[in-house]
Amino acid sequence: MINRVEKLSLLSEMIAFAKHDKDIKDIEYNFLLGVAKQLEISREDFDYLIEHPINYIHLKSHSERIVQFHRLVLLMNIDNEQSDSKKIVKLYNFGLRMGLSHESISKVLYLMESFPNKIVPPDVLIDIFKTQYN
Repeated sequence: MINRVEKLSLLSEMIAFAKHDKDIKDIEYNFLLGVAKQLEISREDFDYLIEHPINYIHLKSHSERIVQFHRLVLLMNIDNEQSDSKKIVKLYNFGLRMGLSHESISKVLYLMESFPNKIVPPDVLIDIFKTQYN
């Protein structure tokens, strides 16, 4: 179970990722708001984080880091626009910073192209990381 500060850090990281192209699009905002609700973060705290990011906190749980990486993959592809290479590099670096293996990250980014809307199913993503983790 992750604590409140870790949850705020996760959300802040996702907001920073969405701001990659300067403005958070409505579809991204709504997705992030849904994640905030899932993490039991209030709308007020969420809106505060948009203007006042907090520092990254490394999650101890490997499974929580995988879930967070999956959220970032979903966020990157939510608007169905062509992902630019800068955004892919940024996602890759986020994964590395989380302590995920570069082989797993690369495999997810490669396989992402073969799924409808580039949405990697959770079970496929988990299998990729399990294989690398063992």
